[in-house]
Amino acid sequence: MAVEAPVRLLIVCLGNICRSPMAEGVLRARIEASPLAGQVVVDSVGTGAWHVGQPPDPRAIATAARHGVDISGQRARQLSRDDFMRHDWLLCADRNNLRDVRARAPVDAHPRCALLLEWAGMAGEAEVPDPYTGGTGEFEAVWSMLDRAAHGVVARLQAGRRDRAGAWGNA
Repeated sequence: MAVEAPVRLLIVCLGNICRSPMAEGVLRARIEASPLAGQVVVDSVGTGAWHVGQPPDPRAIATAARHGVDISGQRARQLSRDDFMRHDWLLCADRNNLRDVRARAPVDAHPRCALLLEWAGMAGEAEVPDPYTGGTGEFEAVWSMLDRAAHGVVARLQAGRRDRAGAWGNA
């Protein structure tokens, strides 16, 4: 039996200090607690370079910690051309991120760029709002949304849906 390469997911937001690090953390936690443990690699980036090398926003770290997930070791990085080749899916927090990612993507990567919530089966809530200018309540609301999305991602990947090119998760 051939061993398949892990599925590689990249979560994208604007600065890689709020939404995408929280999404990376909750996705890793849900995947590790599922039969997919060891079969999925999750990373996150921002489209902008403002926070490169910095840890997530302290409010994001605190929110994740309240839910038993440690994201304090993550460091922000900016989307690079190599990310399109290294990852099976680039899952974006909102439509602006998706537009920016597609504008930077090689032509063959476009079908592998999607909105995170839609890809996770949450079409009614297509965008993850940016909690950066908010407080604890906004961060908690985003965490709740990302946690639901993480469960949807796990379910989608467990269903084993692959597209014609062999990429995971294309409905």
